[in-house]
Amino acid sequence: MLALAAGLTGGCGTRLPASAFTGAAGDGVGGGPAGAGVSGSAFIAGVSSTEIKVGMIDSITSPVGADAFSGPGYGAQAYFDALNAAGGVGGRKIHVYQCDDSGSGLGNMQCVHQLIDSDQVFAFAGNSIFSYSGASYVSSKDVPDIGGEPVDQAYDQYQHLFSIYGSSSPRDGTVGWNGALYSSTEIYAYFKQKLNAHVAAVVEYNQPDSLRYGQLQAAGLRAEGYTVVTEQLDFALPNYAAAAADMKAHGVQIVFDSIDTSGNGALCTALDHAGVSLVAKVTTPQSWDQTVKSTYSGAPKCRNVLYATSGELSYEDTQYPQIAAFRAAMAEYFPSRAPELSMWELDGWASAQWLTDAVRSCGTDVTRACVEAFMNSPTPYTGHGLLTPTSFATRPPGPAERACLNVARWQDSADGGQGGWVTQVPDMDTNCFTTPVISYSAG
Repeated sequence: MLALAAGLTGGCGTRLPASAFTGAAGDGVGGGPAGAGVSGSAFIAGVSSTEIKVGMIDSITSPVGADAFSGPGYGAQAYFDALNAAGGVGGRKIHVYQCDDSGSGLGNMQCVHQLIDSDQVFAFAGNSIFSYSGASYVSSKDVPDIGGEPVDQAYDQYQHLFSIYGSSSPRDGTVGWNGALYSSTEIYAYFKQKLNAHVAAVVEYNQPDSLRYGQLQAAGLRAEGYTVVTEQLDFALPNYAAAAADMKAHGVQIVFDSIDTSGNGALCTALDHAGVSLVAKVTTPQSWDQTVKSTYSGAPKCRNVLYATSGELSYEDTQYPQIAAFRAAMAEYFPSRAPELSMWELDGWASAQWLTDAVRSCGTDVTRACVEAFMNSPTPYTGHGLLTPTSFATRPPGPAERACLNVARWQDSADGGQGGWVTQVPDMDTNCFTTPVISYSAG
């Protein structure tokens, strides 16, 4: 196991643990010799004896604002900066080439061609893409995309794309299983059991990816026995007040959504103004961030019942060394991000760590085939305890599945300060449910 370079500290003076940058038991990570060169004389795009080129595409200037898709890029870059300061991986430093595709399909294609054809990156990490139009080209060039955010359907379609959440789909060019996607319903089981909720609303935009995720939520809620009310908002001119009034009329107790962070803030303000009394407003991991106090400033009642779920540790739980390392690196390399810190930044960190572990498993012979063999291992990956067990083993959907999750609730500070997310479960790896598996259309 490689030792961390002496003197590397985070902005808070916390030494980053070696386990953040080296293999750990349970993840199948092998430690290659330091200073290993490229095997033989074969040319491998993006790899030299001193450097590995990594591409990163983030839709920073997207239609939903600069903050919506920027987080994973910061988290991944923080990991690579700390890794480089510790000596790199196998003696090689990581050189990141980031491209902002502006949230457009054309922009994404331009970024993909620039990074693969011109910059000749070895792999991608920290991708956070609004419209992944270039996904088929990435896969056709056998370029691994590790730990990306699955906003559209690409990560359930192409074999060289590996989302942060894993996938059991064949990824053979067709989305999901013959156009159908499947999911378990542990999120809805948790809130049914813990809060005794039975009337739920799903709020979505009239935008394809939002509609698809909203459809999944509605199907999952119905499978768990909820009465479901669906509220569809116009993406350009959303009428939050009308949606809130309709939810009040239907006696909604709990709200789920497939909209962005600013939309959630506006929705909660409308819910408070309409006098909707909720037991929970459950938001997406994208909106599990440090801006809650300001984003929901006009909605204290809704903010008081704000929950989020994920398959990873909370960025607030610094008692875990994995989170302490993340927070220290963010404080060191991106101190101005403290007010915007988010779970998506932690996703980016996990993405970079995943690629690094895959590269390290190759020892002296770093190839894309070796990296993908690590990604496709039947042994689930846990990110050294950061993630619930995650894999890409192809499994036909069954009638039921056991799955685990983490849950947090926002808590205002008693003295009027910033407040923060408080984890609601003692151990995400034991907060598990055996639930139905539901199908929904990929279209």
